[in-house]
Amino acid sequence: MARRRRQLVSMMAAFATLLGGIALTLMGQGSAQAHGVTMMPGSRTYLCYLDARTSTGALDPTNPACKAALAESGATSLYNWFAVLDSNAGGRGQGYVPDGKLCSAGDRSPYDFSGYNAARADWPRTHLTSGSTIEVKHSNWAAHPGSFRVYLTKPGYSPTSELGWSDLELIDTVTNPPQVGSPGTDGGHYYWNLNLPSGRSGDALMFIQWVRSDSQENFFSCSDIVFDGGHGEVTGMRGSGGTPTPDPTDPTGPTDPTDPTDPTDPTDPTDPHTGCMAVYSVTNSWSGGFQGSVEVMNHDTKALDGWAVQWKPGAGTAISSVWSGVLTTASDGTATVKNADYNRTIPPDSSVTFGFTATSTGNNFPVGSIGCVNP
Repeated sequence: MARRRRQLVSMMAAFATLLGGIALTLMGQGSAQAHGVTMMPGSRTYLCYLDARTSTGALDPTNPACKAALAESGATSLYNWFAVLDSNAGGRGQGYVPDGKLCSAGDRSPYDFSGYNAARADWPRTHLTSGSTIEVKHSNWAAHPGSFRVYLTKPGYSPTSELGWSDLELIDTVTNPPQVGSPGTDGGHYYWNLNLPSGRSGDALMFIQWVRSDSQENFFSCSDIVFDGGHGEVTGMRGSGGTPTPDPTDPTGPTDPTDPTDPTDPTDPTDPHTGCMAVYSVTNSWSGGFQGSVEVMNHDTKALDGWAVQWKPGAGTAISSVWSGVLTTASDGTATVKNADYNRTIPPDSSVTFGFTATSTGNNFPVGSIGCVNP
């Protein structure tokens, strides 16, 4: 009897190990999610990301609202500033996304953006002129067809009151606007002209819901603005007083999408960034090190045959080991991870995930953005 019991326990342990292995394999591939928020006028997550970035990779916001949101929602929300989404929204807005949670996609995003719902008057804000025409820029971190519903708060709005649907009025809807720059980069974006209502002054908030036409996934952006005769200047953040360029790492601004020599032309089928994007997460940490994962997504309509991801680790951070990928490290510490043989191909609208461990002095996130490169 004792022998049979030992055999049964052994079989159960082996079965559990098998299930664990299957689970890890399944976790390595899944459906891909698109991403994007408004860059002009800048959304709360986007401007807080710009405010918090440092040369070491650490996040150190100067704006008090951004600092409080970082404390509540954690660093992952800022390093994934473009991912305020609900995978099942399907175009639903009022009556589905609760009042007070519009800026966090109803708290249904895979990341915690709850801190960005805070009703306060000190968020970074964009200065605009009532009655003027502005060019809206919306991140195409993952490009997809769909429409953008643009809402503006009604006169009398107070930023210190909870934002609800009754505060908003629809002022524009745009379908499949043009885009410039590569998806999966800080600077790539959709753009269109928006006529602002006349007769407005003081504080306001622009809320944009991006409704994909090829999926149930929707994206949500809250941009704090003030009608005071401004021309897109941003205040309340690091380096305030100017107008941020679409790509914070490129002071020359966006490239020309009609230029055949433009290396980031999103219509160029040879561009390795086309359809490919990467999302970085810290999954565990301890004194002197951490474990991370990177989801590599294919948002193209054809399979991705081979992939590579590159990022610059934070100061004092060095990658120790990688699984489900092949690591090379440059002399300046830049890490590049290419596919393994078994996960080389990513089907359309799918993803694979690789993991890694690293030694660290506390700067667990990259310097700047992580992105796909030519494999």
